Amino acid sequence: MKVLLTGGAGYIGTGLINQLFQDHEVDQIIVYDNLSRSNRNLFIGRNKIESDRLKFIHGDILDSRKLRSALKGVNVVYHLAANVKTPFSDQNPHLFEQVNHWGTAELVYALEESEVERVIHLSSVSVYGTSNQPLGTDSPLNPRTFYGISKMRAEEHVNRLRSKMKAFIIRCGNVYGYNRSMRFDAVINRFMFEANFHKQITINGSGKQRRPFVQIDRLCQSLSKLANSEVEDGVYNAVDQNYAIGEVVENIRQLYPELEMLFVNQHMKMRDLSVLPSKELIGIGHSDPNGLYKDLESFKRNFTF
Repeated sequence: MKVLLTGGAGYIGTGLINQLFQDHEVDQIIVYDNLSRSNRNLFIGRNKIESDRLKFIHGDILDSRKLRSALKGVNVVYHLAANVKTPFSDQNPHLFEQVNHWGTAELVYALEESEVERVIHLSSVSVYGTSNQPLGTDSPLNPRTFYGISKMRAEEHVNRLRSKMKAFIIRCGNVYGYNRSMRFDAVINRFMFEANFHKQITINGSGKQRRPFVQIDRLCQSLSKLANSEVEDGVYNAVDQNYAIGEVVENIRQLYPELEMLFVNQHMKMRDLSVLPSKELIGIGHSDPNGLYKDLESFKRNFTF
């Protein structure tokens, strides 16, 4: 089985590749990435046996000719490529539209002409917008940011493929946790860095706002199983748990008792969002009440000092 990952050099792509290497049915992994985030950690430290199964194509998701060429002989596609600017998801709407919406459209056009059997598209819970009640996959979409709008439009393109191949849309929560290509603009990752090295974190709003979260390793384990899973294709929520930002901070304070907190615009009400995990995704939606603390404790051990 040959697998291609658009945006495969990023945070989730790096973790997913590690999982796919453990699947003996995967003969080759193709990373298709334009390296726009200047993150090259994926290319450091792999041993020769693994690298024989790994191929890199420096390509842009909007380069339709190169994209069609890269899809030749591919069985499964993971579409991870996206423009993500957390927390500034209302800045530069044109870039969100170009990459997330029309970039996905270009991929779908290429897939329609290919022999690919299965596509897994990584969307976002931001397509739901806001809600005081937990939302499921059948809830109406109401994105409130340019990023969320672009991901919703991308889903519409991917849905067209379901008559030709198995197409999965995975609405992903806020990802956190260590890997070597990690993003430090994601809220928990940023908090952990600030707590470890500055002993102070900055919180926007009161901290009562809730968000859906998913740990990077559990997410990638679940995604990797979709390459040859018998799970019915469709829309799924990749979420472990919903936490108030204040709950996250309290868990971090248990690890760093000397931590100071700086609140910005504490009087402002921030957007709430709670999302129901899709239990069909193996390993997602843990019920351990101490799960977040254990994840953060493991995260802390990976800092060099």
